[in-house]
This record gives sequence, C-alpha cells and structure tokens, in this order.
Amino acid sequence: MRKTDRIIVLITAGSEEEAHKIARLLVKQKKAACVNILPGMDSLFRWKGKIDSAREALLLVKTRASLFPEIISLVKEIHSYEVPEIIALPIIAGSEDYLRWLDAACQ
Repeated sequence: MRKTDRIIVLITAGSEEEAHKIARLLVKQKKAACVNILPGMDSLFRWKGKIDSAREALLLVKTRASLFPEIISLVKEIHSYEVPEIIALPIIAGSEDYLRWLDAACQ
C-alpha cells in the first residue's frame, strides 16, 4: 500500500440517464478510470431558502487530483443543475495494482 494523490469525486445527477451520460464522457475523455453509478438515492437539501428533496443518482468517480479542474468544467457543461455537486475526497491509500491501473486509465 502506498500514499496517493488520487481522489474520488462525488457527483449527484438528476436522473440515472444523466448520470450515465456524465460517466461515459469522463471515462471516454480519460478524466476518470472508473465511475460507479448508484441510482435511486433520496436527497434532502436546502435550496433557495427552503428545504427541498429529490430522487438522484450518485456518481463515484475514481481519478487523479490533477484532473479535478477539468472534471468540474466538463460536468458543468452538460449537467442539468444550476449548481451541481462536484466534490472530491482523497484516496489516502490503495493497492499498488489498482493505483497503477488508475494511472494508466487516466490521462
């Protein structure tokens, strides 16, 4: 196991279809090695001064930290939300094999 500068990006989408569109774009453009899509998530949040809720899909994007600005740009171009959730969490460690694969799969 080694320390890493890799990240997991969390992105919510308004539908499973939108989630797949975002995932395909990120993998096709080599901005992500892998994207997991978790459909059917219920979200409760504050928006424009009131409490709201939505049925969403969550994307778990495995990538390199250096690609995060490009991911934000790409997602904002095609996302249906005015303010999409695009946040990153560090991958603090990982197996050598997986991290090598992640490196090779991302630009």
